This record gives sequence, C-alpha cells and structure tokens, in this order.
Amino acid sequence: MDKGNRWDDHYTRRARSENWLARSVYKLDEIDRQHNLIRRGETVLDLGCYPGSWSQYSLQKVGLKGEVAGIDLQKPDRLGAPNFKYIQGNVLTLDLAWLAQTVGPRDVVISDLAPNTTGIGLVDVSRSMELAARALAIAQAVLKKNGHLLCKIFEGEDLKALRNEFALYFDPVRIIRPAAVRKRSREVYLLGLHFRKERNAPFQEKETSKAI
Repeated sequence: MDKGNRWDDHYTRRARSENWLARSVYKLDEIDRQHNLIRRGETVLDLGCYPGSWSQYSLQKVGLKGEVAGIDLQKPDRLGAPNFKYIQGNVLTLDLAWLAQTVGPRDVVISDLAPNTTGIGLVDVSRSMELAARALAIAQAVLKKNGHLLCKIFEGEDLKALRNEFALYFDPVRIIRPAAVRKRSREVYLLGLHFRKERNAPFQEKETSKAI
C-alpha cells in the first residue's frame, strides 16, 4: 500500500474499478446479502446519503418500480436516477411529521451517518450515539410494519443500551462488523429487522447470549 495514501486500500480500488461512488458500498452489500435487507420494488430512505454509494446500491436493488430517498446537507450529484429523491437537510433537526408526510411509508431505513470526529473517543462515541438514536426515531416515524433499520454506530459503553432500545421495536436485532470496516475503526452496524409499530416489553439479555 502507498504510505502516502493510507486510505487507498483494496475496497477503495475495487469501488473505483466497479464504478461505485464510495468504498462503503461493500459494507451495505455484505449486510444485505446476509439478511436480504433490500428487495425489488421496495422504498428506501438513506440517511446521510452523500456521496451516494448506499443510495446507488439501493437503486440497483429496488429497480425501476422501487424508490430511494436520500437526506444530507450535500447533494450526491452523481445520482441521476428518476426514482431517486433528494432531501437537503440535517437529520438531527428535521421535523419528523413533515418527513413522514414527504417520503411516505418506507420499507427500509439505512444510515451510514457518522459525526465529524475529534479524536477524543468519548466525544466521538457520544455523537455517534446521538445520530443512531435519531435514526431510530426517524425509522419509527416512516417505517412500514415489518420494515428494517440499519445504522452505523461507534462502539462504546452505551451500545448495549441502544441495542436494547432497538429491541423494543425490532425482532431480531443484530450488531454487525462488515469486512470492509477499517481495522482501527470502532464502527459497527446495528440492524433491526421486522419493525413493530407498538412498543414491546423491555428487552432482557439472555445469560447465554453474546454482545455481538
């Protein structure tokens, strides 16, 4: 690897050769292959959609009869599909009632949101937790019954608590670390399947279960 460009790894080069907008597509691809997350004809909401690889991938999966909406402060200009809808905004401040009315019921919500990192672990994890909690709130507002939510989060002491919060609305809940995550990164993905509109009884961790 060129030490002058330490981020130019296998997945970055592969993404360029396969015309994906970013290497992060391989994280979504792995999770989707394992859990059949996105299907043809479905509707997807992509939180933090810039530079566009997750929306690009979702558009291929849903086909022309499906639709993908993406939210970000910056528009992914290289996405020109007629069934892609861009919403400019900050997910932390968007009105959820307005969003639900604007995008309509969604089959899947995906979030690759990450905070601007400071290098201070506790700060970065706290900010990541805030984004993941917001992704859950958005999912509650827009998901159809039995829909799915996938969101990135940095590992920290509050991860178990957020997983338990997910389990109030989804069953099962998984914590996944895709192969394309960089070795030194703390990021994992929290996956909630089969959304239920009503709040469930508090989740109880079984003694024999593992954190991941």
